[in-house]
Amino acid sequence: MGTAERRGTSEDSVTRERASRVPEETDRGIPVDGGGAKANGWAREERRPLWVEEPATHRRLPDPVRTAAVRAVLIIAVTLIQAMVAFLATLAGSWLAFPMVISSVFSTVMATWGVLDVWVTRQVWNQRNGVVSTPSSTARALRRERRRARRQARVTERAQERIRRQSGAGQLSHS
Repeated sequence: MGTAERRGTSEDSVTRERASRVPEETDRGIPVDGGGAKANGWAREERRPLWVEEPATHRRLPDPVRTAAVRAVLIIAVTLIQAMVAFLATLAGSWLAFPMVISSVFSTVMATWGVLDVWVTRQVWNQRNGVVSTPSSTARALRRERRRARRQARVTERAQERIRRQSGAGQLSHS
């Protein structure tokens, strides 16, 4: 049975249930009776879906960056658990407190490394695969000027080459 069929059957049962009610009964403060709804100025409540699917606004993370992020989250989770166990063992006066504090310090260093790994992996991926960027208007203007200068240099070079070819075309010997 598909979602639409399920939805249809649940709406049918809701409609039957509402029809069997007394007209003065209200549902969440909204009168059920159509005439009473108009008379009181209440609008009938529409059934909304539980969630609405929207297109993603951000692109998906690249695979190496996502892998590094998952690894960092796992390391951070273990670090937090170790820190909590170390704290509780210290409060209880257990012999386990000292080893847990030492391992928590080590795990904190590892968690910091994990976060830096995500950052470095993201930077490396962006550098290797390019980044979508919009240059500022000044950068665009500078590039435009450089292109114009190169184009002008090519035009003058072609003109000079043409002049050299034309001046040497009628001579039999080079003197």
